[in-house]
Amino acid sequence: MQIFTLVWLVAGIVLCLMELLLPTAFVQFMMGISAFVVALMSYLGLGSLWLQVVIWLLLSSLLVVFSRRFLQPPTRKSKITDAVIGETLTEILPGQVGRVLYEGNSWRARCDDHKISLAPGQTVYVVSREGTTLIVMPENVLHS
Repeated sequence: MQIFTLVWLVAGIVLCLMELLLPTAFVQFMMGISAFVVALMSYLGLGSLWLQVVIWLLLSSLLVVFSRRFLQPPTRKSKITDAVIGETLTEILPGQVGRVLYEGNSWRARCDDHKISLAPGQTVYVVSREGTTLIVMPENVLHS
């Protein structure tokens, strides 16, 4: 067994174990897997040390990019899944800011649809937040 094969195996083991101790969203693990592939390549006598390093770098980069694509949690398709009910305190004109009673406090709010006007006392859903301004939608629009 060549010395480079042993070095790549040790590097792969160390990188995989480091992922267990210091999680990096699978970056070190993918680098370790790449080191194992290059160790196999070295064992088979393919390529010089420089070629092995280049293959390790490229393979590590590709695995990290593709693992992020497949291992990321799916994004929500709708903002309304975590919607919470509030009540308008003031009239909210289209594209303007008004006040909403939300969790017992008065908040700045604007309607997510810039064409809708909201009357005082109307039930609304809080669909998101931008800083200290709540983004709301009227209850009747969401249930239609």
